[in-house]
Amino acid sequence: MSPMASTTPTPPSLPPPPSHQLRRRSLLLLPFTSSLLYPLSSSSAPLPSPPITDRVFVDFSLCASYLRSDRPLGASDLSICPDAEPLGRVVFGLYGRSVPITVSNFRTICASASYRGSLVHKLLPGQFFVAGKQGLRRDKGEVRPPPGLARNAETVNPKAFELKHVRPGTLSLCLGQNDDDDEVKLDPEYHNMEFLVTTGPGPCPQLDNENIVFGTVLEGMDVVTAIASTPTYQPAEKIRQFNDFASFIGDERAQVARSTWDRPLKTIYISDCGELKVTKPSLTPTLP
Repeated sequence: MSPMASTTPTPPSLPPPPSHQLRRRSLLLLPFTSSLLYPLSSSSAPLPSPPITDRVFVDFSLCASYLRSDRPLGASDLSICPDAEPLGRVVFGLYGRSVPITVSNFRTICASASYRGSLVHKLLPGQFFVAGKQGLRRDKGEVRPPPGLARNAETVNPKAFELKHVRPGTLSLCLGQNDDDDEVKLDPEYHNMEFLVTTGPGPCPQLDNENIVFGTVLEGMDVVTAIASTPTYQPAEKIRQFNDFASFIGDERAQVARSTWDRPLKTIYISDCGELKVTKPSLTPTLP
């Protein structure tokens, strides 16, 4: 006799769950890792700081008598201001392996003390300040290029713009925000000498791809902060609108007027500068 067949009822088969539920369950079974939230690689990540090959110093001071009404016209340059008030020294580390021409020219300008007596002529609070305006008027804080500067081919080399303005204290060759007069730029012996320093507190991405980063502050960030706290001239909204209209119709006076905007209301100038010898070319910045 054959064994008795089982009388246990077989449960009916259930239809498979919808495909969207399967996908949801598969995601829940995956281990929770940061790779779900962040890509494994990002091309927008800032490049690491290159090694420092050179060091220069720049001393900043205030000159209270520069804007006085009794100051003689055509007086000698700011480097011999009679009532100078020192702000302090800033030591810059330069990236000579990344942009050798830019670094060599800047080092030459500092070593020859050509920046001595030049004004900090533009300051955007919370962003950067600019110094080293080129020209022939030493009594106006302008700079004359020293002999021996190389023609800077890096200003048209895309690789020279790879480093970004990611932190306070970034030293950059000022190209996009250059304030040199047009007639000065037409001189065959013209050299880009204006430089800018970011003041923080954050990065300045608006400066990227327009200006060549070639160094960083190693010492004296407190001096940079003191300069950044200086009040600046800000025109009223009506003046800005009138200037925009004048610029639209091609009035050259509009550009002249804009050159006075964002100027520090105190006369900040470079009282001295020079080169410092580097014993360890691989020195890296110590700023946070």
